[in-house]
Amino acid sequence: MKLTGPFSQILPLKGLHLKGPLKDEQLEIIEQGGVIMQEGKVIAMGDFAALQKQYPGIATFYIEEPAVLLPGFIDAHTHICFAGSRNRDYAMRIAGKSYLDIARAGGGIWDSVTKTREAGEAALIENTVARADRHLRDGVTTIEVKSGYGLNMEAELTMLRAIRSAGLYTKATLIPTCLAAHMRPRDFDGDEKAYLHWIVNELLPVLKEEQLTNRVDIFIEETAFSTTDATAFLTQAAKAGFKLTVHADQFSSGGSKVAVQTKALSADHLEASTETDIRQLAQSETVAVVLPGASLGLGMHYAPARKLLDAGACVAIASDWNPGSAPMGDLLTQAAVMSAAERLSTAEVFAALTSRAAKALDIETPEADFQAYPCKDYRDILYYQGRMKPFMVWKNGELIQTVIA
Repeated sequence: MKLTGPFSQILPLKGLHLKGPLKDEQLEIIEQGGVIMQEGKVIAMGDFAALQKQYPGIATFYIEEPAVLLPGFIDAHTHICFAGSRNRDYAMRIAGKSYLDIARAGGGIWDSVTKTREAGEAALIENTVARADRHLRDGVTTIEVKSGYGLNMEAELTMLRAIRSAGLYTKATLIPTCLAAHMRPRDFDGDEKAYLHWIVNELLPVLKEEQLTNRVDIFIEETAFSTTDATAFLTQAAKAGFKLTVHADQFSSGGSKVAVQTKALSADHLEASTETDIRQLAQSETVAVVLPGASLGLGMHYAPARKLLDAGACVAIASDWNPGSAPMGDLLTQAAVMSAAERLSTAEVFAALTSRAAKALDIETPEADFQAYPCKDYRDILYYQGRMKPFMVWKNGELIQTVIA
């Protein structure tokens, strides 16, 4: 059992509503606070001096400089298991080429599929661990990781096995998701409906047998899968015991409606969501996961986070870290920049990166995952728009020494 502190401020981020808008006045702030942790559990949190008196003689880790303590962030949507770069795609995009132009030139998702298939499991493990560790240094202690650059039996299994193995080599918690329904692979002999049928009847049973994941995702879009086919796929996956999430409303509406109808945990993207879509999400238990990194990478508008919150939705913010549309992978920077554009309060952003992100993954907020920023006032964290990074990170109550500046 160890007491850590005093921190200039502690923001426990407990008791915040999971749906709708939040004001900064709702944040609990413990001035000159301390935390007692033991074996991955928080034993007590409160005034540092009072905890010293309550637990005389307790081992103490003193924080000598100004510091603000927050729970570890949760990134509820990433694609960090991949090989290769899509820098050529990006250069073509900012030079004015269209998505179709890039695909015709050999770019797009299929480029990442080709490179990921060629990489092999060992390289994918190494890549995933490196990206997870970078996230961990930035205070992101729980990370969802998708497959979806394999798109055949061997390569999808290789990706998901790599994600599982990567979890043994990083202290971050990795949550795997099968996104075999990312697009119909070019080398599949059949249409989209047949490919989804193959996933349900051939791939998902193997995932269950090997216990590689209990989550599935699908990209609903004109260039991927239709709402009709996706609804059938998600319904069958749910019957097979899988939790659901959906890439929805990125370029056109329709996906979020499917997510709500199939009771998916989350609908992710939502840049093209209509007023009707926003109302349906707000009236459901499906979390609206917005991905500002994709908007930055594609040069398009943000998802309507402000409207979603005001309508009463549960809004989480995730990075969408991937080699194509969101290569930055800096969750805090993306959230800070979006907060200015969408007028999100600090409380709304912090909830979107913690408790509301946990709801999107259907997990409990980790009890003893923390991060400390080198400042006296929590408002500095978003004020510096991602330039300020945590200088201490705790995972399951353990201080991760390698991230101390």
